[in-house]
Amino acid sequence: MTESLFPHLKWPQLWSATLETLYMTALSGAATFVLGIALGLALFLTARGGLFQNRAIYSVISILVNVFRSIPFIILIVLLIPFTKAIVGTILGADAALPALIVGAAPFYARLVEIALREVDKGVIEATRSMGARLSTLIFRVLIPESSPALVSGITVTLIALVSYSAMAGVIGAGGLGNLAYLEGFQRNHGDVTLVATVTILIIVFIIQFCGDAITSLLDKR
Repeated sequence: MTESLFPHLKWPQLWSATLETLYMTALSGAATFVLGIALGLALFLTARGGLFQNRAIYSVISILVNVFRSIPFIILIVLLIPFTKAIVGTILGADAALPALIVGAAPFYARLVEIALREVDKGVIEATRSMGARLSTLIFRVLIPESSPALVSGITVTLIALVSYSAMAGVIGAGGLGNLAYLEGFQRNHGDVTLVATVTILIIVFIIQFCGDAITSLLDKR
């Protein structure tokens, strides 16, 4: 039945491409989460009215974040080829896509983190500071827990963007479902392969969105 519907599709190849997409999304997503939280906190704390208000530091970080999140991802991959080759040793394969995925997504998530932190009740922050709490206590006991629903919602959006980025990276040899859809589907005029690869990407996106919404609902105390 499946052979008649998808005559050109090789299921082991689809499974391998799916695992590569999940691998790229998971690793880059984890790195993006950590870097995005760090950058977002730096932006929040050094912004006007922040605990460590510093216009120079805020401006530098803000400009870097704006620049890297504004560069189209396909161009960013090309720009980072020398950097990727230096740290990975190759510009092909799933590992070679990770630097561009992280650099492309972390600044985007950093802005979402900054916005989430700004929504934290300033009264709670001031009360914590008045009790002499250290910065680490303020960050890990107040800022992050209070903004956790928005942080999870933000990383959900970012992970979905990473799935899309990984598909674009696949067009230039990064592997994954994008590579399968382009090489085996588009270039060989195998519409069934392109269709199945696309549907698989959609399923991954729907699962990420469902899980993200469920976790956000659990964390939201309102």
